[in-house]
Amino acid sequence: MKKALIEVLFASDKRRKVLLLLRKEPKEMETLFTSLEITRRELVPQMKILKAHHLVSHYKDTYELTTIGKLIVDEMVPLLDKVEVLDTDIDYWGTRKLDFIPPHLFKRILELKDCQIVNPYTQSIYAQPPELYGAYDLSQVASKRGKIFFAVTTFFYPNFAEVFAEMIHGQVKINIIVTPDVVARIQNQDRADYVEIVKNELFNLFVYPKKIDFVSFGFNEYCLLMRLLDNKGKYDYKYMLSSNQGALEWGKELFEYYLKDSVPVTEI
Repeated sequence: MKKALIEVLFASDKRRKVLLLLRKEPKEMETLFTSLEITRRELVPQMKILKAHHLVSHYKDTYELTTIGKLIVDEMVPLLDKVEVLDTDIDYWGTRKLDFIPPHLFKRILELKDCQIVNPYTQSIYAQPPELYGAYDLSQVASKRGKIFFAVTTFFYPNFAEVFAEMIHGQVKINIIVTPDVVARIQNQDRADYVEIVKNELFNLFVYPKKIDFVSFGFNEYCLLMRLLDNKGKYDYKYMLSSNQGALEWGKELFEYYLKDSVPVTEI
């Protein structure tokens, strides 16, 4: 009796890896078991199952995907990529509010692959994450300093005026979206610190009038960082960090999604 196709695809790590290896081009049996670091004896039964379910065909000792196999693998890869992102820390992703991500970007969450979940040490939970803000240290070699900074945030660090002033001095282009509460705090408590910053052509401040259901996210040319709320609306200081190019493009589109409903703040 044949297995259900879903079992053929996902019940065996060896079969799944074989299909992925064959996705680009046919391969000889020796190449397959060498790549998988298993013996021919271990691989032969799996190849028989794939062949019996019309997912692979072979000529002599060379195997390739069938038309059905290609169809299924092309659909399987995006799912596996999404699983890879979530499997980074399923307890983290499974307990976060994710509704703030628009549907078209949520479907592309696979672009956050190679991300990591950072749990900062107790003594540094109130510090600015060095992975993002360290790129603006003027003591660094100029070629390694960030030149752009994009963020959507529900809070400002107490020393942000100093940080922004240093960024501007380093010719960093700053684009930042905040909540009405942040603007009100600047106007009522820190106005003197921000008057000149807001006037600077390198600094673009926007206010998002609707509810923001996350703590913040920001990116530069090196990394994307997101601070998310848990399902109860609380923040535990953990954050998601990704440095691959796909994640940076994803972050840029998320910023643009919030920017389209935001209003420029030209003076404080």
